[in-house]
Amino acid sequence: MDLKERLMEDLKQAMRAQDTRRRDTIRMVRSAIKNAEIETQGEADDAKVIEILAREVRMREEALLLFRQGNRDDLVAKTEAEIAILQEYMPRQLDEAEIREAVQGVVDELGANDMRDLGAVMQKAMSELKGRADGRMVNQIAREILSS
Repeated sequence: MDLKERLMEDLKQAMRAQDTRRRDTIRMVRSAIKNAEIETQGEADDAKVIEILAREVRMREEALLLFRQGNRDDLVAKTEAEIAILQEYMPRQLDEAEIREAVQGVVDELGANDMRDLGAVMQKAMSELKGRADGRMVNQIAREILSS
């Protein structure tokens, strides 16, 4: 079962269980997927769905920071719940040590030795780690490795 089918099945289950938070979150994601399919005029595969899920999580994490600054505890709780629901559909995120190991492997493979090679390292690393690692963290680690 691909991710879109799983989302549809989980939506049905949430509706049966009257779980409004899960239902609404899945509906928002399905809407974002449908909009992406209309934009690209093609079906979204699992990789594209994961990319959309990551974007939705990132948007909610940014909003979460603002809600915390504004002392909006009601919105903080709602947003944290949405993030938890979305992360159920994403692949396991790599920790810093795993990302560091993968980036070091890319640096060794490409023979990169200074910051001029950052673009090539990032392109290769992100293609390997897509959906499993935050791009900002990959960039930070790549910069550390290349500058040392």
